[in-house]
Amino acid sequence: MNKRELLRSLLAKQQAIVNAAKTGQRDMTPEEEGQFRALQGQIDALRPEAEAEERAEQEQKRQAAVTAERQRVTDITTLCRSLGEDPDGYIRDGKSIEEVRAAILDGMIQTGSPARVRVQKDEMDKFRAAAADALMIRAGNAPQNTAEGAADMAGMSLRDLAIECQVRDHNQSAGDLMRKSMSDLYGDLCRDFFNPTATFPAIMDSAINKSIVHIYKNTNTTFERITRKGTLKDFKRTDGHDYLIGGVGDLLLVPENGELKADTHKEATLPTRKLDTYGRQFSMSRQAFINDDIGFLSEVPGMYAAKAKRQINKAVYSILYNNGTVYDGKTLFHEEHGNLMKTAGAPSLQTLQAIIQKLQMQKDPFGEQIIVTPAALVLPVGYGFTVGTLFASPTINTADNTQAANPFYNSSLSIVEDPTLNALAGTNACPWFLAASQSDVMGIQVDYLNGQEMPTFRRMEVAGQLGFVWDIYLDWGITVMDWRGFVKNPGEVINLE
Repeated sequence: MNKRELLRSLLAKQQAIVNAAKTGQRDMTPEEEGQFRALQGQIDALRPEAEAEERAEQEQKRQAAVTAERQRVTDITTLCRSLGEDPDGYIRDGKSIEEVRAAILDGMIQTGSPARVRVQKDEMDKFRAAAADALMIRAGNAPQNTAEGAADMAGMSLRDLAIECQVRDHNQSAGDLMRKSMSDLYGDLCRDFFNPTATFPAIMDSAINKSIVHIYKNTNTTFERITRKGTLKDFKRTDGHDYLIGGVGDLLLVPENGELKADTHKEATLPTRKLDTYGRQFSMSRQAFINDDIGFLSEVPGMYAAKAKRQINKAVYSILYNNGTVYDGKTLFHEEHGNLMKTAGAPSLQTLQAIIQKLQMQKDPFGEQIIVTPAALVLPVGYGFTVGTLFASPTINTADNTQAANPFYNSSLSIVEDPTLNALAGTNACPWFLAASQSDVMGIQVDYLNGQEMPTFRRMEVAGQLGFVWDIYLDWGITVMDWRGFVKNPGEVINLE
């Protein structure tokens, strides 16, 4: 029995006591009054829970209705578009998917073609593309190749665009719409926000997507230069599924008519990889729409995309700086890993030679010597000038104050300089690293769900919030795949003042 049923039972018992007194044309006895008051105490205590339960049930019904309506719209849209049919009329008339299917079938039987054909599909698509680019032009972030007609629409306000969309979607009179306030237009657009065929939200989606793609691609990060990109198909851990096969014995000399001796390979479990979802919710408020704040569409979504990319960048450098425990139970940079320099110092001819030799002496998980190619120096801001000068100088001074050939002149090592290391170090010594070629050693890997490295966004409904709301999220995971991919020099304190 739920709370509401229990409440009704208690009220019924109370009413029975009252009815018994009325039937006998008498007052309640002291015993009945005691029972009545006891029941009232239970009712008062139970009523808030019962009311909360009822509200929850009503909200569940409302959500179910919203979900069902979205599904109806989606099903009708999918069916109509597959047959070249315009779904708007069916959606506005509240038709079910069965009714739409029957209507289209009847039309095909009678005329040999669908009942109604969407003749302006290309025109509407062109309008949406031009309007989205016009919003970007107006915000000062024009796409490289703008859609035809975008420049002519760049002077349109959000109000102008909303009116044009309503005229196209609902065949409303432009004059009637012009007399509406921005607040009334906002209400009209809210009703269309989850309609997949509605023009105004589709234009906003397109503008948001352009902003995300443009800003994400132009956000400067360096983690891509020292990590490997990977992909996972789901969010499950990869424990026990990935193995590295190796550790086979040397090939033995086989004399004439000699016997080949059997050998068995060894296996090493690869590190666990896992994806997580990172996201936020952002909105274009009712006030922003009324105020014609076009900067929202061109700036805010892209800011979240840039934040996601920088967050991955910081996470990668935090792994290098914080030196946490990796898959073998030891810290990433550890004496037993052979990837930690004992003598700390800034990059110099001597420290560079030492760190390169350290990397080149690495062995595989089975104790076999491997050839590792040094690929990049990973530096905080402040070391780059010294290294750049060293790499550009054909000669160096020797201990005897003579000139000798510089072995690092025109070095193939790339320089990756990132202030994230400075921020992580603060006033402490700032480390620097040598990274191996990713074709030799896996090092650190950044995985994305199905290889999707661009943030995803979707329209969202939030109860009690005035505005158009979107979710933005990205699925990624960062894993140290092999500690042989980096060598660390603890560095020294850098004073940039």
